[in-house]
Amino acid sequence: MKKIYVIEDDENIRNLLKIALSGFLYEPVAFETAEEALEKIEEDEPDLAIFDPMLPGMDGISAIKLVRDMPKVKDIPILILTAKDKELDKVIGLDGGADDYMVKPFGILELGARVRSLLRRSGTSRQAVLDEEKIPDDHWPEDKKPKRRILRYNDIEVDERKHEAHIGDRPLELTNKEYGLLCYLMERPSFVATRDELLNAVWGYDYDGESRTVDMHIKSLRQKIGDEAGELIQTVRGVGYKLR
Repeated sequence: MKKIYVIEDDENIRNLLKIALSGFLYEPVAFETAEEALEKIEEDEPDLAIFDPMLPGMDGISAIKLVRDMPKVKDIPILILTAKDKELDKVIGLDGGADDYMVKPFGILELGARVRSLLRRSGTSRQAVLDEEKIPDDHWPEDKKPKRRILRYNDIEVDERKHEAHIGDRPLELTNKEYGLLCYLMERPSFVATRDELLNAVWGYDYDGESRTVDMHIKSLRQKIGDEAGELIQTVRGVGYKLR
């Protein structure tokens, strides 16, 4: 049973999330504050975390940034659940390390769909990395030794084996979704990727969210690579995005 951390200070919403997640056959573990969750998260190693950004004491975004620095749980999918529907608040959450967001009030079915999608994508990619890293390079049969694929575009370099990205000498601190978007665009320079195509490739073919999610992650990715003007990752109006 997948364990899901719920960090929400509103008792009614916290209880609703616990009931809904239990109904989807997950194991919810709820906390009222970020401090309480951070004390146990590395020991418990949950499969996913849901944060309310507006928490008493430490705010949710600061807590997410700390989670991303914890070796055991730095790659878990994180969903932010916020009452704010402003674009800036969503971007701040995604830039802080969240993989997806939902706006209150939310639908239970949408919650279930987003959680399933995040768990499915994270589980597949993380297991592939773990399985491969368990075997030293000199133990692989010569004809089956995994090749390290390096993607390069202008000053950006991605090492897919290490799951690392750099721009020049500066490492890029990307969320899983930002990393996936960057790789997908770098694999297809000059080709336009539609929003639906990006959703399918990065979030999963049965993702039930909205295409606006892509726009928020692209905006956050642009900020991290210093492309706020969209000169490198170009917007093709009404279609999607491409690398110039």
